[in-house]
Amino acid sequence: MTGRQTSDLYRRYMAADTAYREHAAACAACTITAPAPACQAGARLYESFSTLQAAYLHQQ
Repeated sequence: MTGRQTSDLYRRYMAADTAYREHAAACAACTITAPAPACQAGARLYESFSTLQAAYLHQQ
């Protein structure tokens, strides 16, 4: 991966982290470490975050 691709992946990973944290702060069911089983929005955001995190860590 080039430096630019790594940088883009990192930005996307951090944006997904921020999106999930903002959701968890506003959602009565989700926690900062895991979405609530019944919260589809939280599950979608958390999955996006965890997928990007795994990709970023894998390329490190």
